[in-house]
Amino acid sequence: MSKTGSGLRGALCVGGLAVALLLLSPTASSAQDPKRGGTIVYAVSAGPRSLDPQLSTSTIDIELASELYETLVALGEDFTPRPSLASRIDVSPDARWYTFTLRHGVRFHNGKIMTSADVLASFKRYQRVSPNAEALSNVEAYETPAPDIFIVQMKDPAPVFLDVMMSPGFPVAIMPAEEAEKTGEMAIIGTGPFQLAEWRRDDHILLRRFDDYSINEAASGIDGYAGKKIVYVDAVRYNILPEPNARIAALQAGGADVTSQVPLSLSKRIDGRNGFALQTIFPGCMQAFFLNTQIAPTNNILVRQAIQAAMGVDDILDAVGQVSKRNPQLSYPGSKFYAPGNPDFHYDMNNPAGAKSLLQQAGYHGEPIVLQVTPSYSWQMNAALVLAEQLKAVGITIALKTVDIVTANTNRQRGIGGWNVDSALYCSQPLLGPPQWRQYLTVYPQMKDAALNEMYQRYLNSLSGADRAQAWTDVQHRLFDQAYWIKLGDFANINGYRTQLHGLVGWYNLRFWGVWKE
Repeated sequence: MSKTGSGLRGALCVGGLAVALLLLSPTASSAQDPKRGGTIVYAVSAGPRSLDPQLSTSTIDIELASELYETLVALGEDFTPRPSLASRIDVSPDARWYTFTLRHGVRFHNGKIMTSADVLASFKRYQRVSPNAEALSNVEAYETPAPDIFIVQMKDPAPVFLDVMMSPGFPVAIMPAEEAEKTGEMAIIGTGPFQLAEWRRDDHILLRRFDDYSINEAASGIDGYAGKKIVYVDAVRYNILPEPNARIAALQAGGADVTSQVPLSLSKRIDGRNGFALQTIFPGCMQAFFLNTQIAPTNNILVRQAIQAAMGVDDILDAVGQVSKRNPQLSYPGSKFYAPGNPDFHYDMNNPAGAKSLLQQAGYHGEPIVLQVTPSYSWQMNAALVLAEQLKAVGITIALKTVDIVTANTNRQRGIGGWNVDSALYCSQPLLGPPQWRQYLTVYPQMKDAALNEMYQRYLNSLSGADRAQAWTDVQHRLFDQAYWIKLGDFANINGYRTQLHGLVGWYNLRFWGVWKE
């Protein structure tokens, strides 16, 4: 061990984005003392693909993973890194050595005390199984000099490593070593405030309070996915109801206490009604169209650019039925990586004549372009249907391919399914900043671009903040110049809840610690 004790005295690096959430409607709160007991029923639009946290990518995957598992560093309320299972983090001046001191006495759901051996096994498993394993590609070695010390040595400077580690999407979740080392299916055992009680696919998931949960007493209160997590309810039941009207009806009839993904067009069924309230959070997610470069005819850049030229943003945003804003970038206005000066990212071109000219140059003769859509989220479906009409208007033949949300995510990640254009929502990535876009820019099989990889690597390794900002701008230029993606806009998340529910703090995702029922 060459460098584990010396040169590692420093403060926690917090290089992440600080993006404020604007609450357009009040959150559930009460001056009364919290009450213990009861079950929260949560109506959700889709079930998880997997409860394996290191595979978590969709909104529901991420929400469940955050209740069951924890990470060394977690996303704070202001979208910067916070110690979670780590009590202290020391970073070397060259950003190549990270030393994590673990909190003492943290228990897994099976009663075992967490040690650095569990952390090591969890990191190694991540490198074996996670679709985002590339996030740890810069790691040179791990060291575990003591049960409460875990050290990561980097090959190259990694000034944004903590930003990568705080991501709730594909989190580097810590699990018992004996589970992490399994080659087959593992048991769902984490250190989170809830533990899994029951999972019936496509119907419901039941989580129960983990009574031996190790509360982070050093934290002052709720702080994103870190902080002080006190659970008052006995359980949370996630009922899977894909249809928005069904979720609203369940809320109104008392079959649910809270529902997510409320379309703006249905919000009047809740807003202002006695005993009910809305919680609107902006920004929530951004939407883009993902183009497949590996199959015809979108393997032709001119065809991709024709699709880009044909798209008119405003008509699509009007049809989506959500609180929305125009935005050409992959970061939100006000964040430190939002490129100033309105660079030309080919946003909202709305140029049918130009699209027709590009199709002619491409030698396009009406070959079907497969547009993959999913009914799981109405805003994705509506956006895709309007885009289809815009493309038909310039002479493109459209074939709709309807799949469920799990299949859509799998097809996108693996480049399978025979699709050309896919409508996708991105929620954690724009809030957390450029480190969270890695898999979509460098890992997905559709994104085989050495120049793009070089630009992104410059962002990851540059010690200068100004150099990282420029590299991120360069990445976006390349992404949109090549028409790999077409950005649509930014959207709010709207939740509905019964006012007997208290402590439901409006934030990026719903969390059920600190929440109680009358």
